[in-house]
Amino acid sequence: MATAAFPSFTIDEDQGATFVELFFDLVFVFAITQVTALIHHDLTMEGIGKAVLVFWMIWWGWTQFTWALNPINTDLSSVRLWTLVATGVAFIMAVSVGHAFSDSGLLFAGSYVACRLIGLGLYYVASREHKEMAKAVRHFTLLSLGGLSLALIGGFLAPEIRVWVWLGALLLDMGAAMLAARTGGWELNAGHFAERHGLFVIIALGESLVAAGVAASGQVMTTSLMLVALGSVTVACLLWWSYFGWLKDDLEEALHAREGAAQSVLARDAYSLLHFPLIGGVIGVAVGIEAMVAHPGDPLDIGPLVAFTVGLLLFVGSGTASWRVAGGQILWWRIAFLAGTIGALLLLPTPKPIYVLGIASAALLGVLLREFARCSHHKHPVAA
Repeated sequence: MATAAFPSFTIDEDQGATFVELFFDLVFVFAITQVTALIHHDLTMEGIGKAVLVFWMIWWGWTQFTWALNPINTDLSSVRLWTLVATGVAFIMAVSVGHAFSDSGLLFAGSYVACRLIGLGLYYVASREHKEMAKAVRHFTLLSLGGLSLALIGGFLAPEIRVWVWLGALLLDMGAAMLAARTGGWELNAGHFAERHGLFVIIALGESLVAAGVAASGQVMTTSLMLVALGSVTVACLLWWSYFGWLKDDLEEALHAREGAAQSVLARDAYSLLHFPLIGGVIGVAVGIEAMVAHPGDPLDIGPLVAFTVGLLLFVGSGTASWRVAGGQILWWRIAFLAGTIGALLLLPTPKPIYVLGIASAALLGVLLREFARCSHHKHPVAA
């Protein structure tokens, strides 16, 4: 219960995402665009592995803060202030992404740890009003200390050792999430939680188009470039529809239907864990699109082609897996279309950008038409 000394930080009624949360999200999406640039400049297995580690830390910082702000009244000035402080810290983390594996790696690690500690602090203050939530937050905080410590220690070490230390931090983070979600008591606002993830997806898709648009605006407007630009927008729109057409709403309904520890486990699996590769899919697609825009009339190199193909697989496949985890049916038509698309793209004798984008658009459109036909008399495919 709140006291005069400690005003209530939590809110009982449903709340939508607030402007301070959206402002916070923009910085993290910017950090993800920095990861895209990291991959674009080092499309090797080693470079991609390092980028995935950095991306995990960015994502884990964001998703932990999303859990923390979920039950909190973000209209309070003190909450807004600390969220803005975390936004500033996250901005330092974002601009230092390119130096994460250089001698300046401590700047990235330190800002990451600081941002997460602010989130844990807000969560702790809010949890004092709810006994079960306080227990869950203490449990998660103690479990998180190992990963946070390794993340900070890694910043002091040589880059070749830092990779392995941060990999250990990643594993400890996942272990903490697996154990903490089972305790229940998280007092989740399902609508707000799903909305925050949906907004992050749409901002990430938008930023990938912005990056492609910036690259295109610096070139001569040829027919090839305009066709590639149009194809890029088409793919982004179809990816948007594959998530927001029905999946986002049905996942939210499934989260609403769960209670206690079952709800926490679903939020962890379908959102905190499976939306990580989903956003990773946006990164892969963005890497491919940027390469296509840069050379619209030339065959696509194998690196960007694989990045684009894997990006499609991760985005659509992660959404499919999230729905399965939520108790939904296996969306076999999505799996079939994905397999066919991957085969067609990788077997193209001349993978010109317009062909690649055309195949991807046709496959995605096929998926959406299949789902539209299935649910023409129902609200969502699950209802059918």
